[in-house]
Amino acid sequence: MTSDQIIAFGRRALRIARTEIAAVSALFIVALGVMTFVELADDMTEADGRAFDQAVLLATHPSTVDPGDPWGPWWLEESALDLTALGGVAVLTLFALIVVGFLLLQRKRLSALLLVLALAGGVVLSEGLKAVFERDRPPAAYQAVETINASFPSGHSLLSAVFYLSIGVMLTRAFPQKRFKAYVMGVALLLALLVGLTRVYLAAHWATDVLAGWSVGAAWAMALWLVAYAIQRRQAARPAEPHTLPVDEA
Repeated sequence: MTSDQIIAFGRRALRIARTEIAAVSALFIVALGVMTFVELADDMTEADGRAFDQAVLLATHPSTVDPGDPWGPWWLEESALDLTALGGVAVLTLFALIVVGFLLLQRKRLSALLLVLALAGGVVLSEGLKAVFERDRPPAAYQAVETINASFPSGHSLLSAVFYLSIGVMLTRAFPQKRFKAYVMGVALLLALLVGLTRVYLAAHWATDVLAGWSVGAAWAMALWLVAYAIQRRQAARPAEPHTLPVDEA
């Protein structure tokens, strides 16, 4: 291969990398999320993992008189109780119905379908993994909220990562400017982060439960985005048919 051919190949590879950077990044997040979850599931049963969770619990609940009173002023706990609801099934279902209705009005049927699949699949993943691992939650004396099922992974963290990341990725397509894209994704990440942190702060979950929830949620959200991306690329490659509407006009 001559130097000119090498340069031409390099330019072509760089051009492909630039156009496919989003897909490559999503694939990387899927792989990283799965590997992180597997590692956390393994550490959960080992002494080091349990010691880390216990240290975080004692750091956020230092009182020996009232273990259920988390660290910080009273308003911080009240704020955490409000923010943690942003990852609840009822709140996310309400938000999803609003967004799906908007997407259907905009004739973005593929986006609407994938958002429904994202949230429904997230619920199935959360409940299924909880049933598999059956991890006990932190002691009831520390908990500031009611809990009803197993601890690993955190359902609130998983579902908030799925929903807010999915919405964030959809909204970035509506803004051509990079600063707006960064702002939207920043808000989506912040919401998912806050929900997870409140679960630890309120002692509803161990820290590794939340990390596992974020990992699975991010991987699932990006996996569905890759499906949407592949479908749209396939549609774009087809010749236009005058009597049919595209699945998603986005």
